[in-house]
Amino acid sequence: MAHRRLMTALQSEYSLWWREPEAEILPVLEELGIGFVPFSPLGRGFLTRTIDEPPFAANDLRSNAPRFTEEARKANHALIEVLVGIATRTSATPAQIALAWLLAQKPWIVPISGTTKLHRLDENIGATALVLTQEEQRGIADATARIEVHGARYSEQQQKLINR
Repeated sequence: MAHRRLMTALQSEYSLWWREPEAEILPVLEELGIGFVPFSPLGRGFLTRTIDEPPFAANDLRSNAPRFTEEARKANHALIEVLVGIATRTSATPAQIALAWLLAQKPWIVPISGTTKLHRLDENIGATALVLTQEEQRGIADATARIEVHGARYSEQQQKLINR
Protein backbone atom coordinates (compact mmCIF):
# COMPACT_ATOMS: atom_id res chain seq x y z
CA MET A 1 0.00 0.00 0.00
CA ALA A 2 1.35 3.42 -0.98
CA HIS A 3 2.01 5.92 1.78
CA ARG A 4 -0.14 9.02 1.40
CA ARG A 5 1.01 12.26 2.88
CA LEU A 6 -1.83 13.92 4.75
CA MET A 7 -0.07 17.21 5.20
CA THR A 8 2.07 19.07 2.70
CA ALA A 9 3.12 22.09 4.75
CA LEU A 10 2.87 23.59 8.20
CA GLN A 11 2.51 27.31 8.80
CA SER A 12 3.87 28.81 11.99
CA GLU A 13 5.91 31.76 13.14
CA TYR A 14 9.67 31.52 12.62
CA SER A 15 12.31 34.22 12.39
CA LEU A 16 15.60 35.26 13.90
CA TRP A 17 13.75 36.40 16.99
CA TRP A 18 11.39 33.43 17.27
CA ARG A 19 13.43 30.30 16.72
CA GLU A 20 11.41 27.88 18.83
CA PRO A 21 10.45 25.70 15.81
CA GLU A 22 14.09 24.62 15.47
CA ALA A 23 13.92 22.47 18.61
CA GLU A 24 11.13 20.05 17.74
CA ILE A 25 9.03 21.14 14.79
CA LEU A 26 11.66 21.43 12.06
CA PRO A 27 13.24 18.00 12.69
CA VAL A 28 9.83 16.32 12.52
CA LEU A 29 8.89 18.16 9.34
CA GLU A 30 12.18 17.17 7.73
CA GLU A 31 11.73 13.54 8.73
CA LEU A 32 8.20 13.45 7.29
CA GLY A 33 8.99 15.44 4.15
CA ILE A 34 6.62 18.26 5.07
CA GLY A 35 7.27 21.84 4.03
CA PHE A 36 7.34 24.79 6.42
CA VAL A 37 5.78 28.19 5.72
CA PRO A 38 6.96 30.67 8.36
CA PHE A 39 4.85 33.74 8.93
CA SER A 40 6.29 36.92 10.42
CA PRO A 41 9.80 36.15 9.12
CA LEU A 42 10.66 39.80 9.69
CA GLY A 43 9.39 39.85 13.26
CA ARG A 44 6.26 41.84 12.36
CA GLY A 45 8.51 44.48 10.84
CA PHE A 46 10.94 44.76 13.74
CA LEU A 47 13.83 43.08 11.89
CA THR A 48 13.50 45.50 8.97
CA ARG A 49 14.79 48.40 11.07
CA THR A 50 11.98 50.52 9.66
CA ILE A 51 9.65 50.73 12.65
CA ASP A 52 9.58 54.29 13.79
CA GLU A 53 8.32 55.34 17.15
CA PRO A 54 4.81 53.97 17.61
CA PRO A 55 1.98 54.36 18.68
CA PHE A 56 0.62 51.59 16.52
CA ALA A 57 -2.98 51.78 15.38
CA ALA A 58 -5.42 50.21 17.84
CA ASN A 59 -6.18 47.39 15.38
CA ASP A 60 -2.46 46.63 14.88
CA LEU A 61 -1.48 43.38 16.65
CA ARG A 62 1.76 45.02 17.74
CA SER A 63 -0.10 47.63 19.82
CA ASN A 64 -0.78 44.96 22.46
CA ALA A 65 2.32 42.82 22.02
CA PRO A 66 4.78 43.03 24.93
CA ARG A 67 7.64 42.65 22.47
CA PHE A 68 6.75 46.02 20.94
CA THR A 69 6.75 48.16 24.06
CA GLU A 70 9.30 50.95 24.00
CA GLU A 71 11.44 49.19 26.62
CA ALA A 72 11.40 45.86 24.76
CA ARG A 73 12.20 47.49 21.41
CA LYS A 74 15.20 49.25 22.96
CA ALA A 75 16.39 46.04 24.62
CA ASN A 76 15.94 44.07 21.39
CA HIS A 77 17.85 46.61 19.32
CA ALA A 78 20.99 44.46 19.66
CA LEU A 79 19.37 41.94 17.32
CA ILE A 80 18.93 44.59 14.64
CA GLU A 81 22.54 45.68 15.04
CA VAL A 82 23.70 42.17 14.12
CA LEU A 83 21.65 42.36 10.92
CA VAL A 84 22.79 45.90 10.15
CA GLY A 85 26.44 44.87 10.47
CA ILE A 86 26.08 42.05 7.96
CA ALA A 87 23.80 44.11 5.71
CA THR A 88 26.43 46.83 5.51
CA ARG A 89 29.15 44.34 4.53
CA THR A 90 26.96 42.70 1.87
CA SER A 91 25.23 45.82 0.45
CA ALA A 92 21.86 44.47 1.54
CA THR A 93 19.17 45.58 3.95
CA PRO A 94 18.53 44.10 7.39
CA ALA A 95 15.25 42.67 6.04
CA GLN A 96 17.08 40.95 3.20
CA ILE A 97 19.62 39.46 5.61
CA ALA A 98 16.84 38.13 7.88
CA LEU A 99 14.99 36.60 4.91
CA ALA A 100 18.15 35.23 3.28
CA TRP A 101 19.12 33.54 6.55
CA LEU A 102 15.69 31.94 6.78
CA LEU A 103 15.74 30.83 3.13
CA ALA A 104 19.17 29.27 3.66
CA GLN A 105 18.01 27.04 6.52
CA LYS A 106 16.29 24.33 4.44
CA PRO A 107 15.05 24.21 0.84
CA TRP A 108 11.57 23.28 2.09
CA ILE A 109 11.23 26.44 4.19
CA VAL A 110 9.32 29.11 2.25
CA PRO A 111 8.53 32.22 4.32
CA ILE A 112 5.57 34.53 3.89
CA SER A 113 6.90 38.06 4.04
CA GLY A 114 3.76 40.12 3.78
CA THR A 115 3.77 43.76 2.80
CA THR A 116 1.45 46.43 1.47
CA LYS A 117 4.19 48.41 -0.26
CA LEU A 118 5.63 47.63 -3.68
CA HIS A 119 9.15 48.81 -2.75
CA ARG A 120 9.12 46.42 0.24
CA LEU A 121 8.03 43.58 -2.05
CA ASP A 122 10.99 44.36 -4.32
CA GLU A 123 13.28 44.47 -1.28
CA ASN A 124 11.97 41.12 -0.02
CA ILE A 125 12.36 39.50 -3.44
CA GLY A 126 15.95 40.77 -3.46
CA ALA A 127 16.66 38.46 -0.53
CA THR A 128 16.30 35.45 -2.84
CA ALA A 129 19.40 36.57 -4.78
CA LEU A 130 21.44 37.08 -1.63
CA VAL A 131 23.67 34.10 -0.91
CA LEU A 132 25.03 33.99 2.62
CA THR A 133 28.19 32.00 3.19
CA GLN A 134 28.13 29.17 5.71
CA GLU A 135 30.21 31.38 7.97
CA GLU A 136 27.72 34.25 7.69
CA GLN A 137 24.79 31.92 8.36
CA ARG A 138 26.50 30.48 11.44
CA GLY A 139 27.54 33.94 12.59
CA ILE A 140 23.99 35.25 12.33
CA ALA A 141 22.53 32.22 14.10
CA ASP A 142 25.17 32.29 16.86
CA ALA A 143 24.97 36.04 17.44
CA THR A 144 21.19 36.12 17.55
CA ALA A 145 21.03 33.03 19.77
CA ARG A 146 23.13 34.87 22.37
CA ILE A 147 20.76 37.83 22.42
CA GLU A 148 17.92 37.51 24.91
CA VAL A 149 14.72 38.68 23.25
CA HIS A 150 12.70 40.86 25.60
CA GLY A 151 8.92 40.83 25.70
CA ALA A 152 6.50 38.02 24.98
CA ARG A 153 5.32 37.42 21.43
CA TYR A 154 1.71 37.96 22.36
CA SER A 155 -0.33 39.54 25.13
CA GLU A 156 -1.57 37.18 27.85
CA GLN A 157 -5.03 37.15 26.28
CA GLN A 158 -3.68 36.34 22.82
CA GLN A 159 -1.31 33.70 24.18
CA LYS A 160 -4.30 31.82 25.62
CA LEU A 161 -5.54 31.34 22.05
CA ILE A 162 -2.39 29.47 21.06
CA ASN A 163 -2.55 25.71 21.45
CA ARG A 164 0.30 25.04 23.87
